[in-house]
Amino acid sequence: MHLLIAALHRPTKPTGVCRHAANLAKCLADTDKVSKVSLIIGSWQKAYFEESFSIESEKIKLVIVDLNNTALQRNVWYLWGLPQLARQHYADLIHLSFPLPFIRQLFPCPVVTTIHDLYPYEYPENFGYPNVIFNQLFLKQCISNSDGLSCVSQSTLDKLQEYFPKIEKRKQTAVIYNYVDFSHVTSQAIKSTNIKSPFLLAVAQHRKNKNLDILIKSYHLLLNNNQINDATQLIIVGSTGPETENIHNQIPALSLQDRILLMTSIKDEELRWLYENCQLLVVPSSTEGFCLPLAEALSLACKVVCSNIPIFREIGNDNCNYFGLEGDVTQNLANAITKSLSNQDSDAIVPDQRFSKINTANQYLKFYDMI
Repeated sequence: MHLLIAALHRPTKPTGVCRHAANLAKCLADTDKVSKVSLIIGSWQKAYFEESFSIESEKIKLVIVDLNNTALQRNVWYLWGLPQLARQHYADLIHLSFPLPFIRQLFPCPVVTTIHDLYPYEYPENFGYPNVIFNQLFLKQCISNSDGLSCVSQSTLDKLQEYFPKIEKRKQTAVIYNYVDFSHVTSQAIKSTNIKSPFLLAVAQHRKNKNLDILIKSYHLLLNNNQINDATQLIIVGSTGPETENIHNQIPALSLQDRILLMTSIKDEELRWLYENCQLLVVPSSTEGFCLPLAEALSLACKVVCSNIPIFREIGNDNCNYFGLEGDVTQNLANAITKSLSNQDSDAIVPDQRFSKINTANQYLKFYDMI
């Protein structure tokens, strides 16, 4: 099978969606059934796909598309350029690594799409107006035109059925988790930064639903109340987004500019080092589709404090310390952090086979066979 994965996306730095596309290519390239994977990206993505995602399989070919990285140019290319590329490469199946607008009749083979979340409907604040109107339109159009939909969690499928109640009657759907695999990634300390130990870690794009502002306030509260070591840093790794300006304003307003380190682009080796050396990972989101950093951290036996929402219970089970999003959320999070830090027990976290590379690959192959 020749699989074509569409991953051409706006971000100029690595994001979870880009990582999903790279991981999808890598796990399927390891199978006998897939003979070739064409991974379609924009010219502005080339550097970080080559440097950050450790793509080494000879079966995977990066296909670079050179166009202006604007919403108009990308959407026009999705509609007309992508089907042309699919025909030129004689693909057997197209996998859209995220929802995008396309015309099904122009493709010579089946098209499936990964649904990460329903943010355009569930959390329109992430996009602002009028942008969210187009995001909702494109998501609806993509869902309608796809031959199959793979959801990254049961929580995402539940949301899909909530907003599109007739969807399962009309097309094939499946829950296929993102996989986690650091087995070939050697931990590497980050050079040329001001990282100091001890430190708390957050890995999240600067979006409203990530609640990074609450994390910053809780961190400030813990320092003021002498509930954490005064030398403790907070490191936030994630691409810029709608909340970046607010975060940049909040940090100096709380006099935390010498204590909080913002990072936007790191390699897998450096990410592993952060997971292994942080005191704990904090994930305070109000909603998520999957949350790969949570699964990654747990796979490396990293302590995790996260909000008590269904998707985190689905992914983390009993391996996390949860806090409520009701009442005084800042205090709730601060309490959960101090509780986790004071817990000296280091019970081994059993690797979760739901997130294994081979399991994910086999589920995708089974899903493709049903299309």
